[in-house]
Amino acid sequence: MHIFYTPDIAHNTYTLNEEESKHCVRVLRLPVGSLVNLVDGNGGFYTAEITLDNPKKVVLSILNVERGFHKRNHHLHIAVAPTKNIDRIEWFLEKATELGIDEITPIITDRSERRIVKEDRLNKVITSAVKQSIKAYHPKLNGAISYDAFMKLPFDGEKLIAHCIDQGEKKYISDLVVPHQKYLILVGPEGDFTPEEVNLALNKGFKALTLGDNRLRTETAALSVCFEINYLNR
Repeated sequence: MHIFYTPDIAHNTYTLNEEESKHCVRVLRLPVGSLVNLVDGNGGFYTAEITLDNPKKVVLSILNVERGFHKRNHHLHIAVAPTKNIDRIEWFLEKATELGIDEITPIITDRSERRIVKEDRLNKVITSAVKQSIKAYHPKLNGAISYDAFMKLPFDGEKLIAHCIDQGEKKYISDLVVPHQKYLILVGPEGDFTPEEVNLALNKGFKALTLGDNRLRTETAALSVCFEINYLNR
């Protein structure tokens, strides 16, 4: 069944915007009486029937709603330095959404090669992945922020930083996290965090994390973190 993302749904009827209406009627060729699913990004999963198949204004009648659809038992927030090649960070967002992630923050570090990100474009990637993987929860994409400013923000949960610097003891995720908690994990840019950035995180209560002996690309490291956290909370 086809899925539409409808974050502003509030009543027993819903009207798709012109772009989605055109896609519904002209591309998918769904007539009156067709059943579709809707997700609101906050755990609501709806079954609806098309009552008007106008390509500029498709009207839906809500038949059923399920709250807390596939609600997760933990909260994963990954703060990652955006890659120079934006396609790579888009790939990460797509795959992380499919696997399961709750929040993403692009952080601008000393060695970041990309310092500007287009949030609208990245959010479209996330929304597409939400629909593709039938997720009722839409991951939150925060605005890009400098590393120093981000480190001043409060966080209630387990905090980890993944880095490759030969500096102190580092442990695997399985040795650091307790299941069913809130997690904030930092992943650096292509050139890694600086020693000063690592020290700042450690002084703020972060624990040093290793992802193994292989040196990973930024987006691969971030996705590896996403997979491991979800696996440990399965």
